[in-house]
Amino acid sequence: MGILFSFQMGNSQEEILYKEVDTTRLFLEVHYPSYMESSKKYPAMVFFFGGGWVGGKRSQFLNQAKYFAKRGVVCFLADYRTSKINGTTPFEAVKDAKSAIRFIRKNADKFNIDGTRLIASGGSAGGHLAAATALIEGYNDPADDLAIDCIPNALVLFNPVLDNGPGGYGYERIGAAYKDFSPLHNIKKSAPPTIVFLGTTDHLIPVVTVQYFKMVMEKVESRCDLKLYEGEGHGFFNYAHHKAYKSTVGEADQFLVSLGYLSREPIVNID
Repeated sequence: MGILFSFQMGNSQEEILYKEVDTTRLFLEVHYPSYMESSKKYPAMVFFFGGGWVGGKRSQFLNQAKYFAKRGVVCFLADYRTSKINGTTPFEAVKDAKSAIRFIRKNADKFNIDGTRLIASGGSAGGHLAAATALIEGYNDPADDLAIDCIPNALVLFNPVLDNGPGGYGYERIGAAYKDFSPLHNIKKSAPPTIVFLGTTDHLIPVVTVQYFKMVMEKVESRCDLKLYEGEGHGFFNYAHHKAYKSTVGEADQFLVSLGYLSREPIVNID
């Protein structure tokens, strides 16, 4: 695996190749805070786009990444393999998500980040990937350095796919493998603190599923904040839905402040 890496302090954005599989090249689009002190280590946040593991673009979370970069977070928009583009299954997508986090941690010094303050985020199937990096033990790429931990330190999940079991999302593609693939079925002690955003009329993710996820998380003594948005459907948090976008970004900010990852000041307007 030949990885290209070039880092120039002060670049507000750059694209880094983090993984090659045969002819497939997967990139991280990196958004840096405008002013970075070389002696300081910054929190990191990686976003995984939604699209049912079928399609989607990393630009889905561009505005969230720009906002959190202004708040002093080094943000990454991650490519991963999808069935439409690469002919792959959801299992490869999880492998890629884990590879992305390992790559970020491996290069923590070059990115000027603190690998112990790494936040995984995503929407829908991308929310599944973020949760899976934290909770699923299998589906590791053998080409990765498995000595590097892929478990994030916090999760920010937007209408995430959490249940892949019978009756859950994607079961027809996952089948019996759901027992070790579904985040809901693999919650364990020391699961990272999590915030979940969900619309009450989401046609893909039932409210009761996320409420059960929260209950099990709290049973193992892990924090799980649930923010329900009355009358909102799937994808309500996207930038086009500006009111909900601003609200969810603001709530995510407060969550990260409460963990000590962000300072309360300076206040940054959510565009």
